[in-house]
Parts: sequence; structure tokens; C-alpha cells
Amino acid sequence: MDLKRRHLLLASAGLLASLASRPALAGDSDFASSPLRRLTDAQWRQRLGPEAYRVLRKADTERPGTSPLNREKRKGVYVCAGCSLPLFKSDWKYESGTGWPSFFKAIEKNVGRKQDFSLLIPRTEYHCARCLGHQGHLFADGPRPTGFRWCNNGAALKFLPA
Repeated sequence: MDLKRRHLLLASAGLLASLASRPALAGDSDFASSPLRRLTDAQWRQRLGPEAYRVLRKADTERPGTSPLNREKRKGVYVCAGCSLPLFKSDWKYESGTGWPSFFKAIEKNVGRKQDFSLLIPRTEYHCARCLGHQGHLFADGPRPTGFRWCNNGAALKFLPA
């Protein structure tokens, strides 16, 4: 690996680690009393389809390129598939080339963040602030104006056209 790329990777990892170590966003506490947070595993299984359950409740990842939302181009809003809380506006979606729906901005009060070490390196996982459903990961390689890529599982979202 060349030196320039190594520096970029190390800088990105440092930025993400600092983002991940921030306290939970305000949205988490805004929804702390939500009855959705008290649903049992069995109730979530009944409420969600198998893939949405695996992603939202077990923090699984869908296969890249499998979500119909990758091709969604209409105006509207993307909401949590578990509780319908708005998370992203269609104007914030872009083609990242990753195979997952990606956004450069989120409705900050409606998402919470935490550190994820499942791949042994720190990443910033984000979730729905109301139902705590896993959505995806936040990366510092997105487009302007934010420089962030909110990489979301399509199974964790529903699209509501304008």
C-alpha cells in the first residue's frame, strides 16, 4: 500500500473513532420512552419480514446490490422500516458505488451512533433513535457538502414518495 493511501486510511480511522466516541445524539434521549423500545424479540419477528428483522434487530448486513432502493430516484423521504421515523430526504441520496443506499446527510435528531468493533477496527454504527433498529455505518468518504457517507441497509428503510 502506498504511503499516501495509508495516511488517508489512518486519518479516516481517526476521524471515525472521534465521531464514534461522541455521546449519543440528542435523538436517542428524545425517544427514550418509546414503547417500541420495549417490544420483545418475538414481537419484532412478527412485525418485520425476515431480512428486515436480521438487519434491524441483529445488526446484519444485506448483500450489496440487492435493495430496490438503490434504484429509487423519486422525491420523498426514507423512513425506518421498523417504526417509520424519517431518517433521510431523497435530496440527500447519492450513488456511492457500494451497492447500498447512501446519503450525505441524515436527520440528525432521528439517528443515534455508537462504536462498532465487529470487524476489529472502530467504525461508527448508526441506528434509528426511536426503535434502536440498526441502519448502517457512517464513513468519512462521502461527497460535498458534508464529506460523509451514511451507508444504509435497504432492508432497514422504507421509501415514502412525496
